[in-house]
Formats: sequence, structure tokens, C-alpha cells
Amino acid sequence: MKPNSFPLRTLWIITIFFIALGYIESAVVVYMREILYPGGFDFPLAPIEMDLAVTEIIREFATLVILVCIGMITGRTFSEKFAWFLYCFAIWDIFYYVFLKLLIGWPESLMTWDILFMIPTTWVGPVITPFLVSLTMILLSMILVYYNRKYEAVKINWIEWSLLIAGSIILILSWTWDYSGYILEHFTFREIWTIPAEELSRVASQYIPRKFYWGLFCIGEGIILSAIGLLYSKLWKRSEQ
Repeated sequence: MKPNSFPLRTLWIITIFFIALGYIESAVVVYMREILYPGGFDFPLAPIEMDLAVTEIIREFATLVILVCIGMITGRTFSEKFAWFLYCFAIWDIFYYVFLKLLIGWPESLMTWDILFMIPTTWVGPVITPFLVSLTMILLSMILVYYNRKYEAVKINWIEWSLLIAGSIILILSWTWDYSGYILEHFTFREIWTIPAEELSRVASQYIPRKFYWGLFCIGEGIILSAIGLLYSKLWKRSEQ
């Protein structure tokens, strides 16, 4: 492969790998829902044993480790490693929902609420939101991979990093604000760390999503897209010189 050629073979292998991982992830969720939600998944959340909850959180962390490791061994520069991490994450997340739809007919629509993540707190939101973010991640990752191969190395400057990080934090707030607000209605921030885990789990199991903060989500997405726009404009101008 020429140094400046786009790594199509790598792209296909990684895509197939993370489609398969998306199936594994969806299969695990199918098993969990059979145990916890035999009548079908819905809010409020079913009570979950603490050892099972800890196992699930560690499983999510292990998945992140896989994504980071694949990015590290696939990319040559830091920005390319970051790009492959984003691409892996996006493909895995998209096909996780594709396979859930094929296996159990869920979600009913793109506006169906789901538990998206559990680290460091519970993230909830309509299914369409992680789908849109995944498409954004693919866009950024392909720009970075292409120009890293074209120029040998691409650096993301501090303005672009600041926008990407700020946008990501705002997106996370949009997914965690409603659940965190619900928990803080029952406990103070200090009590969350001191109350028995069973009591926290009992209150959490009564949570029903009330509002998704679309304003925050759109602001976060907009900031990230503006960072991508700045980065692409910089790289395109470089190619014109």
C-alpha cells in the first residue's frame, strides 16, 4: 500500500469486525432483557441486583478498552488513532441497534428512549441521538484518515480540540441531565456517595424519562460540526496550495 493511499482494506476489515461486535453487544442485551424484562423493555427500570449491575458496567468499560486498542494499533499518528477509535465506536453503535431491531423488533422507532451508557452515571435519550452522533463520528474519522494518509500527519489544533471537547461535554449533559436531576431530587450529591447501594438502586428503578434536552443536544452537535468544518477547511486549503 502506498503511504498516501486510503486504507480501504483496513476500513473493510474494521467495519466487519465492529459489525460483528455490534451483534455480540445486541445479543447480550437480548439475554438481559429476557431476564429483567420478559414482558418487553420499558421504563421504569426493573430492579437489578448489584452484582449484575457491576458486571454490566465492567462489560461496558471492557468494550471501550477494545475500541481504544483497535484505534491504537490501526492508526499511525495520534489523530489517525483517534479517527479509527471514532469510526469503530460509530459502526459498533449503529449496528448494535440494527441487530436489536432484527432480533427483537426493538426499538419501535428512532424516538424510542433507551439507556445509552452507565459510566459514570446513567445516560438516557431517544435512539436517534446516538445514531446522529455516530454519523458525525464517521464523518470526522474519514476526514482524519484520508488527510493523514495524504499528508503523512494531521494535527488537530487547540481551537478544534476545544470545540470537539466542549461539544462532547454538552452532548453528555443532554443525555444525563434528566436522570441526574431525578436522582438529585431524592438525594443530595453527598448522600449519593454514602447511602446504601440498595437504596440508590431502588430509587433509580422508579425512574421514567421526563424530558430530553434537545436544545443542549443541538448545541453540542453544532459545536462539533463547526470543529469538523474548521478542520476540513484547513486541510482542504492545504491541499490547494
